[in-house]
Amino acid sequence: MVLLYAIFGMFCWGLAPLFGKLGMYNVHPLTALSLRTMIAATLVLGWLVGSRGFSQIFQIPPLLWVFIGIEAILATLVGDLAYFFALKKGNINEVTLIMACSPLVTMLFSFFFLSEIVTGYQLLGALFITIGLVFISIS
Repeated sequence: MVLLYAIFGMFCWGLAPLFGKLGMYNVHPLTALSLRTMIAATLVLGWLVGSRGFSQIFQIPPLLWVFIGIEAILATLVGDLAYFFALKKGNINEVTLIMACSPLVTMLFSFFFLSEIVTGYQLLGALFITIGLVFISIS
Protein backbone atom coordinates (compact mmCIF):
# COMPACT_ATOMS: atom_id res chain seq x y z
CA MET A 1 0.00 0.00 0.00
CA VAL A 2 2.90 2.38 0.77
CA LEU A 3 4.21 1.84 -2.75
CA LEU A 4 0.84 2.74 -4.27
CA TYR A 5 0.67 5.95 -2.22
CA ALA A 6 4.21 6.83 -3.27
CA ILE A 7 3.48 6.20 -6.94
CA PHE A 8 0.27 8.22 -6.75
CA GLY A 9 2.15 11.06 -5.04
CA MET A 10 4.86 10.88 -7.70
CA PHE A 11 2.29 11.35 -10.47
CA CYS A 12 0.60 14.21 -8.61
CA TRP A 13 3.94 15.98 -8.06
CA GLY A 14 4.88 15.26 -11.66
CA LEU A 15 1.71 16.77 -13.10
CA ALA A 16 1.34 19.72 -10.71
CA PRO A 17 4.13 21.87 -12.24
CA LEU A 18 2.42 21.72 -15.63
CA PHE A 19 -0.72 23.30 -14.19
CA GLY A 20 1.35 25.68 -12.06
CA LYS A 21 3.22 26.95 -15.09
CA LEU A 22 -0.02 27.31 -17.08
CA GLY A 23 -1.76 29.04 -14.16
CA MET A 24 0.96 31.68 -13.77
CA TYR A 25 0.51 33.24 -17.18
CA ASN A 26 0.26 36.98 -16.36
CA VAL A 27 0.04 36.12 -12.63
CA HIS A 28 2.71 37.08 -10.07
CA PRO A 29 4.24 34.01 -8.35
CA LEU A 30 3.27 35.30 -4.88
CA THR A 31 -0.36 35.67 -5.99
CA ALA A 32 -0.34 32.17 -7.49
CA LEU A 33 1.21 30.70 -4.33
CA SER A 34 -1.34 32.50 -2.16
CA LEU A 35 -4.24 31.20 -4.23
CA ARG A 36 -2.87 27.66 -4.26
CA THR A 37 -2.30 27.77 -0.50
CA MET A 38 -5.81 29.05 0.19
CA ILE A 39 -7.35 26.32 -1.96
CA ALA A 40 -5.23 23.61 -0.32
CA ALA A 41 -5.87 24.96 3.20
CA THR A 42 -9.61 25.06 2.60
CA LEU A 43 -9.64 21.47 1.33
CA VAL A 44 -7.43 20.18 4.15
CA LEU A 45 -9.44 22.04 6.81
CA GLY A 46 -12.68 20.64 5.37
CA TRP A 47 -11.21 17.16 5.41
CA LEU A 48 -9.98 17.61 8.98
CA VAL A 49 -13.37 18.82 10.22
CA GLY A 50 -15.21 16.15 8.22
CA SER A 51 -13.07 13.39 9.69
CA ARG A 52 -13.62 14.74 13.24
CA GLY A 53 -9.85 15.06 13.68
CA PHE A 54 -9.94 18.75 14.59
CA SER A 55 -9.69 18.04 18.34
CA GLN A 56 -6.27 16.45 17.84
CA ILE A 57 -4.81 19.86 16.97
CA PHE A 58 -5.23 20.95 20.58
CA GLN A 59 -3.41 17.85 21.84
CA ILE A 60 -0.17 18.62 19.98
CA PRO A 61 2.57 19.79 22.40
CA PRO A 62 3.89 23.37 21.88
CA LEU A 63 7.37 22.22 20.79
CA LEU A 64 5.85 20.16 18.00
CA TRP A 65 3.88 23.25 16.92
CA VAL A 66 7.22 25.02 16.58
CA PHE A 67 8.72 22.21 14.48
CA ILE A 68 5.65 21.98 12.24
CA GLY A 69 5.62 25.78 11.95
CA ILE A 70 9.26 25.84 10.85
CA GLU A 71 8.51 23.10 8.33
CA ALA A 72 5.58 25.15 7.01
CA ILE A 73 7.72 28.26 6.65
CA LEU A 74 10.57 26.42 4.91
CA ALA A 75 8.50 24.17 2.64
CA THR A 76 5.17 25.84 2.02
CA LEU A 77 6.17 29.48 2.21
CA VAL A 78 9.82 30.04 1.31
CA GLY A 79 10.50 26.86 -0.66
CA ASP A 80 7.29 26.98 -2.66
CA LEU A 81 7.67 30.70 -3.31
CA ALA A 82 11.18 30.10 -4.69
CA TYR A 83 9.77 27.22 -6.74
CA PHE A 84 6.98 29.43 -8.15
CA PHE A 85 9.42 32.20 -9.09
CA ALA A 86 11.71 29.64 -10.77
CA LEU A 87 8.78 27.99 -12.52
CA LYS A 88 7.45 31.33 -13.76
CA LYS A 89 10.78 32.44 -15.25
CA GLY A 90 12.57 29.19 -16.03
CA ASN A 91 12.34 26.02 -18.04
CA ILE A 92 9.88 23.68 -16.34
CA ASN A 93 12.13 20.66 -16.95
CA GLU A 94 15.21 22.22 -15.36
CA VAL A 95 13.27 23.67 -12.44
CA THR A 96 11.50 20.44 -11.52
CA LEU A 97 14.65 18.35 -11.85
CA ILE A 98 16.58 20.67 -9.57
CA MET A 99 13.71 20.82 -7.08
CA ALA A 100 13.52 17.03 -7.15
CA CYS A 101 17.02 16.96 -5.64
CA SER A 102 15.70 18.14 -2.29
CA PRO A 103 16.07 14.59 -0.87
CA LEU A 104 19.84 15.10 -1.12
CA VAL A 105 19.55 18.00 1.31
CA THR A 106 17.25 15.96 3.55
CA MET A 107 19.62 13.00 3.55
CA LEU A 108 22.64 15.14 4.38
CA PHE A 109 20.99 17.06 7.22
CA SER A 110 19.22 14.02 8.66
CA PHE A 111 22.57 12.25 8.86
CA PHE A 112 24.29 15.11 10.70
CA PHE A 113 21.45 16.39 12.89
CA LEU A 114 19.22 13.35 13.48
CA SER A 115 21.87 10.61 13.24
CA GLU A 116 19.85 8.85 10.56
CA ILE A 117 21.58 5.94 8.87
CA VAL A 118 22.61 6.46 5.24
CA THR A 119 23.02 3.22 3.30
CA GLY A 120 25.35 2.50 0.43
CA TYR A 121 22.41 2.35 -1.98
CA GLN A 122 21.21 5.77 -0.81
CA LEU A 123 24.70 7.19 -1.37
CA LEU A 124 24.79 5.61 -4.82
CA GLY A 125 21.39 7.15 -5.62
CA ALA A 126 22.64 10.52 -4.38
CA LEU A 127 25.66 10.18 -6.66
CA PHE A 128 23.41 9.49 -9.66
CA ILE A 129 21.28 12.53 -8.80
CA THR A 130 24.38 14.70 -8.56
CA ILE A 131 25.63 13.40 -11.92
CA GLY A 132 22.21 14.21 -13.37
CA LEU A 133 22.47 17.76 -12.06
CA VAL A 134 25.85 18.12 -13.74
CA PHE A 135 24.32 16.98 -17.04
CA ILE A 136 21.48 19.48 -16.63
CA SER A 137 23.87 22.34 -15.99
CA ILE A 138 25.95 21.49 -19.08
CA SER A 139 23.06 22.13 -21.44
